[in-house]
Amino acid sequence: KQLLPDFKMVIDDVQFFSILKGKRIKLTLRTGSYLGVVQLFIKLRDLVYLAFSQFNTQKNKVDQVTVIDEIHEKFIPAVMHIKRQHVIGVGAEGVEVFQNGRLCWLQIATKKKVYLFDVLLLGARAFKNGLSMILESRHILKVIHDCRAIAGCLIAQFGVKLANIFDTQVADVMSFYSETGGFLPDRVSTLQEVVSLHLKVPSSQLSTLQIKSQLTKREIWYKRPCPVPLLKVMAVSVIHLQPLRLVLLDALMTDYMALVDSYLNSSHYEPDEVEHVSMVGNIKPINFFALMKK
Repeated sequence: KQLLPDFKMVIDDVQFFSILKGKRIKLTLRTGSYLGVVQLFIKLRDLVYLAFSQFNTQKNKVDQVTVIDEIHEKFIPAVMHIKRQHVIGVGAEGVEVFQNGRLCWLQIATKKKVYLFDVLLLGARAFKNGLSMILESRHILKVIHDCRAIAGCLIAQFGVKLANIFDTQVADVMSFYSETGGFLPDRVSTLQEVVSLHLKVPSSQLSTLQIKSQLTKREIWYKRPCPVPLLKVMAVSVIHLQPLRLVLLDALMTDYMALVDSYLNSSHYEPDEVEHVSMVGNIKPINFFALMKK
């Protein structure tokens, strides 16, 4: 719950806000847009302060979601735009998406755009005309949550070998390993769980990702035209990937930063006088100066 300090209104009748209590609303202010459920309102003289559980809808917001189902004027500009990126989010949908499955949709997210490629209709032409070059490029980092299924399906169906991958599921496991001093989790986490944990997005706001997890083995992805709610599910499944990568990178750098801090704290000694640098974190003590002289 959070009071919005910039939200002030002069109002004579607070009954209107009583009606809103418990309702899901969206506020658009100068500082950004907010979406949440009204929790309470406080009237101080002629000022009303509205408080609600909220999250900023500007965060991870994209300007445009484009469905591409033909090799026409939209496809080439989309491919050219994606090729100019250094980092993209990638997702896929289909029936049993793996070696024996069938890829129906491929989602690619840049910072401000999401492209939904209808692979079922585009077929191999989409990969021959640019998607293969993107997915196999070592100059474009692809952020994926659990790359195994997508990689297996792409190589089996289209001969595309994914390269330069940042897997958020693997990064989450490594983060857990580092935080617990060498223990592994009982299971790998879903995208919904990782987004909730690392991006601090309330679980109540991730219902779209929960719906996606329930549709992975259903033939609903064959339906054409694709229902609008499914298009939203596909878009939401990739817009969190780039910010998620940055947060996970920070978590994975914890031990590295501890090592740098120890190196810095020992800078007043001559290298020959120090046998090793003791670590405060989970990294074992090493003869760091000897390593640096090699």
